[in-house]
Amino acid sequence: MILVTGGAGFIGSNLQAALFAEGRDVVISDRLREAGKWRNLRHHPPLAIIPPEDLAAWLDTAPELEAIVHLGAISATTATDGDLVWKANVTLSQNLWRWCAAQGVRFIYASSAATYGDGGAGFDDEFSTAALRRLRPLNLYGFSKHAFDLWVARQIETGEPAPPAWAGVKFFNVYGPNEYHKGGMISVVKVKHDEIAAGGPARLFRSDRADIADGEQRRDFIWIDDVTAALQFLLTAPGIAGLFNLGTGVARSYADLACAVCAANGVAERIDYVDMPASLRGQYQSFTEAPMQRLRQAGFNHKFSSLEDGIKAYVETYLRQVDPYR
Repeated sequence: MILVTGGAGFIGSNLQAALFAEGRDVVISDRLREAGKWRNLRHHPPLAIIPPEDLAAWLDTAPELEAIVHLGAISATTATDGDLVWKANVTLSQNLWRWCAAQGVRFIYASSAATYGDGGAGFDDEFSTAALRRLRPLNLYGFSKHAFDLWVARQIETGEPAPPAWAGVKFFNVYGPNEYHKGGMISVVKVKHDEIAAGGPARLFRSDRADIADGEQRRDFIWIDDVTAALQFLLTAPGIAGLFNLGTGVARSYADLACAVCAANGVAERIDYVDMPASLRGQYQSFTEAPMQRLRQAGFNHKFSSLEDGIKAYVETYLRQVDPYR
């Protein structure tokens, strides 16, 4: 049995779909609430859904677990309640790490490319306190993920108990089905599709940096199927231990993305530029790109989808269908 925290969310529900297709037994910990997240699980319901506040008690009497995949978090880059974010993103992660170490259970957890800040220190997923301390996250969410990465590094370096196999995953810009409940944190691909489907242009932020042209901000965008393939690999890879980037290894511009969305919808390219909101200035990552050597060296041979192929699959298989859910 596998426990997936955040299993009704975007990445969690796609992982649950993949595990369900394999016939794996999965329990998730999440809140469905009223935002329609239940639809993320409609085609592949888990064995049970554990409310996060009941998770500790459930683990006290849980059946034997093969692994915990810890994806649950406050993931909004605009979050401002530091106490709540620390409790959800750091304290809970520490508790689950300790539980897996004590019980001998594999532990996979979500870190984030937000830990890299503006990229001035690079995007190397080297796992050491010295390397991690060079990073400067730009927002509270990135700080919380960075704080847990550092805590794990200290645990390992000081010889504290650790799970028998474990991996932290630094997700870059993921897009795909089942993200529809995310509000302001939904992917740029989905937002541009909605603008184009409504008959308008794709609207992109003007650059807030003099050295980067409008539309030439570049991110490492990764299709959700490539993400679930990596998570499935980490769930079975023998002796896995470390922090791993998860992107495609190729940064693409927002203009490229907008053009790919237009092409997938069969319309002429049309892009308008608007001023970046004041709340994002100085906190906006204008470039991200994931060096992927460490995950490759660990044995992950999967071929990543191009931006054009991933967007085409998303638009045609999901966004233009009556039922857009996986």
